[in-house]
Amino acid sequence: MQLTAKHSELIESIYDAGLNPELWVDVVVMLNGFFGSRACGLISKDKVSKSGATHYYCGVDPHFIQLYADEYARHDPLARLPRYGEVRNIPDLVNFDEYRRGRFYQEWLRPQGCADVANVVLEQANSSCPMLMTVIPGRQMLDAKMRARMRLVAPHASRALMINRTIEQKRQKSMALADVVDRLNAGVILLDSACNIVHSNPAADAILDAEDVLRSVHGRLLARSSEANAALRDVFRGETEVAAAAATDRKIRLTSRDGSHYIAHVIALPSLLREGNAGRTCGAIGALFVWKAKLDVRACAGSIDRTFELTPAELRVLQSIVEVGGVPETADALGIAETTVKTHLHRVFAKTGTSRQADLVKLAAGFSNPLVH
Repeated sequence: MQLTAKHSELIESIYDAGLNPELWVDVVVMLNGFFGSRACGLISKDKVSKSGATHYYCGVDPHFIQLYADEYARHDPLARLPRYGEVRNIPDLVNFDEYRRGRFYQEWLRPQGCADVANVVLEQANSSCPMLMTVIPGRQMLDAKMRARMRLVAPHASRALMINRTIEQKRQKSMALADVVDRLNAGVILLDSACNIVHSNPAADAILDAEDVLRSVHGRLLARSSEANAALRDVFRGETEVAAAAATDRKIRLTSRDGSHYIAHVIALPSLLREGNAGRTCGAIGALFVWKAKLDVRACAGSIDRTFELTPAELRVLQSIVEVGGVPETADALGIAETTVKTHLHRVFAKTGTSRQADLVKLAAGFSNPLVH
């Protein structure tokens, strides 16, 4: 069949609906006009229960749509689905005379002044509840022209529905990932290439509301110090710069009015968080994970112990070295000899792959990082 400009417009509209499912309402009206049919719709059919759900339709009274869902879907002769992509009407699948004596025709189709129904399955066989395009010709049976036109548009509708499904899956994953971000104790701020705030989680909102180390000025992120501001502008120039900063574990140091220190860790965003609804970009090119710098060795002792298989005595020595100081101070705090402290300390060095007390402090600080837990 040769495509006219009007037909091409219809196909373009089908793909538009693939990106925006709300457009299917208008597309089924266009399809109905293209087929010259009485009614048209997109329905899903459960292969096991034979139940049906109508998603988009035109040309059928809503009362009959509800009757179909409640009662007549299981009496539908087309409940025996054709193969993917095949256009089949009732006489293709069942004895037409027997069908006319059945409940589906007598109680559902005939009262609407219609005689025939045609389906084409739009999703592959691995779907347990595939989507179908359904056409009710009217008083007449499905003719060769309608069948040909259904065959023409079915592959395009099939691809558009596949796009719908893919976008919805990504949207659900994105929402789940965003929910995880919002539950983090660390502040998370998504930024665009001008350091405008695209999203901030509750922990970040608390930091911004304090207007100390970081603040929002007309939606743009600003740091308290000029050095931190310069670092932010340098990193968030583009996705390449953000990726490079993240790969090198770039951190931006922030200082509050009272001298407290905060750490802003640069994170490259996965594509799921760079995209908004329907796959459209949200503008964010990277994120900052912000937390107050504090060393709580006891809170992360269990993680350190499990990671390096330290004995209780070795773990106590490590904690004391980090919190109290050197070997003499640790010996006094734990009430043991300095030689015993040194023995345990050498074992800790060996197990953790460190060689200096300063390295143990950095190691413990890493386990205190909220990104680690």
